[in-house]
Amino acid sequence: MRTPTRPPLDGLKKRLDESRAARAHQPRDGFLRETFVLPRGDARAKAQEWFARWPKQAYWTAIESWFEWPGDVIEFTIRRLPSSD
Repeated sequence: MRTPTRPPLDGLKKRLDESRAARAHQPRDGFLRETFVLPRGDARAKAQEWFARWPKQAYWTAIESWFEWPGDVIEFTIRRLPSSD
């Protein structure tokens, strides 16, 4: 008795590839992040704006990382949840 041949997996592979590509653009932890490179005063104002617009208690807003560049320029990444639910 012959063993049946394997069905083609092209459709499954295509769906998996599409699903993985769609998820690649989404953060895995659910946070929205934005990176800024601004002079120190502007960086402070931008951070205060974010914390005023998306309060830390509701959106878990936080400065995730920051770096001081020459010329008193600050590069920082700020994160928050997409909603306060």
